[in-house]
Amino acid sequence: MEIRINLDVMMARRKIGSAELAERIGITPANLSILKTGKAKAVRFTTLMALCHELQCQPGDLLEFVDDEPGLGET
Repeated sequence: MEIRINLDVMMARRKIGSAELAERIGITPANLSILKTGKAKAVRFTTLMALCHELQCQPGDLLEFVDDEPGLGET
């Protein structure tokens, strides 16, 4: 199980670069890179809100739950 970060997809759709987005939301390009690559252990709600505001999207557009374990009744 994992949470997949689709930040790069949304950035491409909105045609915005990493440096510009980082500046607009007030984080370093290095921290934005950590988010984009899925290496972040946590995301502050304030950062998530800023991303959603700048990218005009919902949190679910950026975060996706991927369940690779079989569910009940599956083998």
